[in-house]
Parts: sequence; structure tokens; C-alpha cells
Amino acid sequence: MTDHVDQPLERLTFFSDAVFAIAITLLVIEVHVPEVPRGVGDMAYWRALWHLLPNLIGFFVSFGVIGAFWAGHHRAMSLASRFSQRIVGWNLMLLGAIAFMPFLTAFMSEYAGARVPASLYWGWMLVTALLNLRVNTLATGPAMRASTTTADDVRFIRGRGIATICASITALALAQLAPFFAPLAMLTLPLWRRLLCRPATTAAPEAA
Repeated sequence: MTDHVDQPLERLTFFSDAVFAIAITLLVIEVHVPEVPRGVGDMAYWRALWHLLPNLIGFFVSFGVIGAFWAGHHRAMSLASRFSQRIVGWNLMLLGAIAFMPFLTAFMSEYAGARVPASLYWGWMLVTALLNLRVNTLATGPAMRASTTTADDVRFIRGRGIATICASITALALAQLAPFFAPLAMLTLPLWRRLLCRPATTAAPEAA
């Protein structure tokens, strides 16, 4: 079979990109403009923005998370040239997990520092990371990958997927002890990648 991106694979990729784009855009809807009475001093505006800080943190954290998952999905699909029916269900589950993240972001932001919202968010992050690894594994598997995809490429993709799972578990554990600071656990992601990833033979962009 010659290596070419067939129409079903293109449609799967375009649909996935659209869902990622919509989910990442919906995040900002939960960041509402604060109500400040007219005629007040400058400090009232700064105080209003300060109270909005949990929502802003939630937005930027989830923007980075969804963006990283999209980057990983994009890279894995770029290594595929053939469509496999096996990926459809798993990809839909991944997109469903991504689409649900704006709600969990709003829930965690509204109750910043509460254990249950933080645990749900980071638990969902772990579920999403597991689905992400499965989809990327299928995309770089024998049934789908292009002939130019090397073993190093495959190890690179899967290693970064496992690193994301480890960082999610770290964040979920920290959420049980200090929920507000759980996002800081994602700073361990470069360490997990260093431990688990074998770099590809060619330069690779950042991806989840």
C-alpha cells in the first residue's frame, strides 16, 4: 500500500482539530468581566481583577493542557498515512474528554482550593491522558503509520504520552494535600519526559 493520507484519515484529523479548537475557545466564556460600580477609584478595578484570579489561573492552565493534548494529537496524526477503523471510537472518547474540560475548569475555578473540584479536574486530566496515549499509540501503530515513521518516532510519541500520565497522577496526588497548588505538579512534566522519552532521530516539536 502506498503512503498517502486518505480521505477518512483527513476527515478524522479535521474533525478532531475542530473539537480541540472549540473546547479551547469555550474556556474564556467562564472568565466573566467583573462588575465594578461607575465612579469608583482605580483600586476597585484592581480588587475586582484580583477576585477573578482563580478563573484566570484556571483558564491559562486549561488552555495549556488542551493545547498540549492537541499538539500531541497533531504530531501523532502527522506520522500516520492510513486510516484504521479501530481508532474512531478511541478518538471520539478522547474528544469527549477534551470537550468536557471547560466545565471542570469552571467548577475548579469557582471553588478554588476545594479538594473535590480539584480532584475531579486532575482525575479527568488523568483519564484524558490515558485516552491520549491510546489514540497516539494506534496512530503510530503498524496499521496506520507511514513508511517514513521510525521506531524512534514511535518511542518518542509514546514516551511523552506516558510522561503526561505521570504528571497527571502527581497533580491528582497533590490535589489531595493542597488543592490550590495542584497545577504546580505539571511543572514535573519536563522531568517525566526526560526520564521516559527517547528522543527521535529528527527534531521533534513540543507535544503532549
